[in-house]
Amino acid sequence: MLNITVGIDISKAKFDAAILFENNKIKTKKFENKPSGFSALTDWLKNHEVLNAHVCLEATGSYSEALATYLFEANYTVSVVNPAQIKGFAQCELARTKTDKADSQLIARFCRAINPQCWQPKSEHIRELQAWIRRLEALQDLYYQEANRLEVAPSYTKSSIQEVCEILAKKVDEVKKQIADLIEKHPDLRNKQQLLETIPGIGEATIAQILAFIGNVEDFKNAKQLVAFIGLNPKQSQSGTSVNGRTKLSKTGDARLRKSLYMPAIVAKRYNPTIKAFCERLKLSGKPTMVIIGAAMRKLVHIIYGVLKSGRAFDANWAA
Repeated sequence: MLNITVGIDISKAKFDAAILFENNKIKTKKFENKPSGFSALTDWLKNHEVLNAHVCLEATGSYSEALATYLFEANYTVSVVNPAQIKGFAQCELARTKTDKADSQLIARFCRAINPQCWQPKSEHIRELQAWIRRLEALQDLYYQEANRLEVAPSYTKSSIQEVCEILAKKVDEVKKQIADLIEKHPDLRNKQQLLETIPGIGEATIAQILAFIGNVEDFKNAKQLVAFIGLNPKQSQSGTSVNGRTKLSKTGDARLRKSLYMPAIVAKRYNPTIKAFCERLKLSGKPTMVIIGAAMRKLVHIIYGVLKSGRAFDANWAA
């Protein structure tokens, strides 16, 4: 465990860094969230003779990934943690100040106290796949916005909106092909895709999300850990005799993966024999519809984990 920790609170344009020294003194500074700001950060660390430190950032998707990769390649120990962990730590400290500077110091203290798991960047082709999926989502959002406008637009603007819709639809198809070609090009992705295609309810778009954002199932000790990573684990709210709230999904994991598994779970309720039987049992026991869908999503993740972990195609009898 390294005694010098660096906490970084990052946003789209800037990030605040805080060095927590062994004697508990703290130095802070703000940098731009771009390559020149990354090199300025390492120069600042070197100026304070910080050549070996544990650097901790919150997981904020594309905002934090580039900086985390840069620091990893600069031979720093890097941790990228769920923001919910930082929030929980702040509550433990009864923290009352909420600024970027204060948050960077909080993250540095969290890093020293918890010593979170070390992070390393995904392989280049996985990062490329993630980038293309994010690009596809952005284009699809734009397309749906224009399509909604087209439905209510006056006649004199319809042709302009229709033209934009056609351009966006073409771009969406191009990016989908780019994703398919990338998966086909890399044997590890192609093999996993072929396994996942055997699971009823899992389609092309969901497979791409799984390959990009779940990563290697070997990183998870069991299916329950993968369920928690996605945020599909149940969260109970019970205390004594006065508090007995509804059990909900924790939603402390990857929101993108949760969203991508919702429709497949609904399809699997009807067409995946293992999940269909499971959901029928829950329905007979009186469970509400949304509880059943959440359980179907968890069951689907267990099947995904089993198929990828074993390297065997889905078999309804084996899964049961």
